[in-house]
Amino acid sequence: MLQHDEKLNKSKIRILDLISFLAGFAQASVVYVLSTYFKLSSGIENVGIFYLVAYALILIIFLNLHKIVRKIGKSDILYFSLFLKISVIVGLLFVSPGIGGIILAMGYIISGSLEWVSLDMILESYSSDRMSGRIRGKYLTVMNTGILLGPFLSTVILEKYGYYGIFLFLLIINVVISAVGIWGLRNVNHRFHSRLTIKDVFEKVRKRKNILRIFHISFVLDFFYALIIIYTPIYLINLGLSWHQVGIILTFMLLPFIFLQYPVGILADKKIGEKEMLNVAIILMGFSTLVIYFISSNNVAVWSVVLFSTRIGAALIEILRDSYFYKRIDGHDVDLIDIFRMSRPLAYISATGASIPLLLFFPLKTVFILIALVIFSALWSAIHLADNKSEKEINSV
Repeated sequence: MLQHDEKLNKSKIRILDLISFLAGFAQASVVYVLSTYFKLSSGIENVGIFYLVAYALILIIFLNLHKIVRKIGKSDILYFSLFLKISVIVGLLFVSPGIGGIILAMGYIISGSLEWVSLDMILESYSSDRMSGRIRGKYLTVMNTGILLGPFLSTVILEKYGYYGIFLFLLIINVVISAVGIWGLRNVNHRFHSRLTIKDVFEKVRKRKNILRIFHISFVLDFFYALIIIYTPIYLINLGLSWHQVGIILTFMLLPFIFLQYPVGILADKKIGEKEMLNVAIILMGFSTLVIYFISSNNVAVWSVVLFSTRIGAALIEILRDSYFYKRIDGHDVDLIDIFRMSRPLAYISATGASIPLLLFFPLKTVFILIALVIFSALWSAIHLADNKSEKEINSV
């Protein structure tokens, strides 16, 4: 494994952890109700087309993001994404559900994706390889603690105040995020000096087989997120559950992200590396997702347990994916981070593109079979990964 240029800065990491908590809270407050907003605005249940368009635009942005970082720096991209997000939310407050609302909601998805990848790039600038699992584990745990609080609160707000209440709440949170970002990351604006073309970047990735393999695993995880986030709330509402019940289920299912990611990050750093745990996590997530197809109950406890099981696998893959990838790059590899984070738009484009024709001919629950099949495909890449050595393995040599 290559040695990288490291500049560990714990104070900046704490600022980024705080931003990730608030951003996770904001994201979870809207992400599980956005699909129903698209349904209300368009009058159709097959809302995947709107995610497809949004993530196609995100993909174009990410393909050129390293060029933008070279010109204006990482922090300015974060500030721009926050300004764009706040502008979109203000628009949503004054636009009724319809074509305008759909366009603005897609703008929210785009600005949110840009925000997360800019946070990723800044965090890597202040991280070290030997602590990657711990730093990323803590970062994801803090973020997911925010996410845990969001679904239940958003469903309560939605039932009482409608989408206007959701968007007003989002506006307040994002203004706070912007204030923290501007204060905590002032005078921080790392620039990217390499002048690689898009073709050069893809050639660079092609030569690094393990980067390609972890990208495939990342793609599969984001494919899972894409369809499970879009269609699970719609499916549960169709089964007769109320938004209050859905909020309870979604909150309970997110607990693995809080309790597993930091200790697993420590385990990957100190004891056994990522490879073995990735294989177990993929199998667990695949089988638990497949089970959803066979459930037609509207019992809250049943759905809580099943969706909780899927998130155990997802939580493990998320931290192990990030730990593995960021141990193999450093803060100067903005181009590789761009490619790595392209897994999300590519996954959403692929997932929604596959689900749209699928749902024209088959019932909604069929998407869960599709998700499970894609998840199991990640086993090939996980099995063939070159493992990162843990501290225990390095010290025993």
